[in-house]
Amino acid sequence: MSKRIKFLLGGGLIAAVIAYLAVFAGREAVVYFVTPAELQAEGAKAQGRAYRLGGMVVAKSVQRDPQTLQLRFELTDGKSSLPVHFKGIPPDLFAEGRGAVVEGTYRDGVFRASTIMAKHSEEYQAPSGQADAGYRELLKTLTNPAGGETKR
Repeated sequence: MSKRIKFLLGGGLIAAVIAYLAVFAGREAVVYFVTPAELQAEGAKAQGRAYRLGGMVVAKSVQRDPQTLQLRFELTDGKSSLPVHFKGIPPDLFAEGRGAVVEGTYRDGVFRASTIMAKHSEEYQAPSGQADAGYRELLKTLTNPAGGETKR
């Protein structure tokens, strides 16, 4: 075989490996969450499998036991809701009426979470009474030392 053919075969092999990794390995790295309705629709197939479940924490559903660190609550997607059991300390942003994504397993109608990730609002709100002061401070940083606004 000539050097040129060896080079082309080697390049083709490398390209095939890169294409395989881009298509198949990338699929496994992306983890989407399911909603309570989607998880319940899976029925018996969902039993004991690991999932990432997302939804809103139902108001007045959070029950905490500070001694055992047991946390029980319900997640809803507006169509259906599921009870979630978690042992540990939830993130600071976790609260009723807020979005949350939990990782864990589904068994016997209960989602047993090993991790809670609280979703936060995409809009920043300054603490009460400080909005005007924060805006003025921001404007100061956007002006040049001569007192005029910087050009964009």
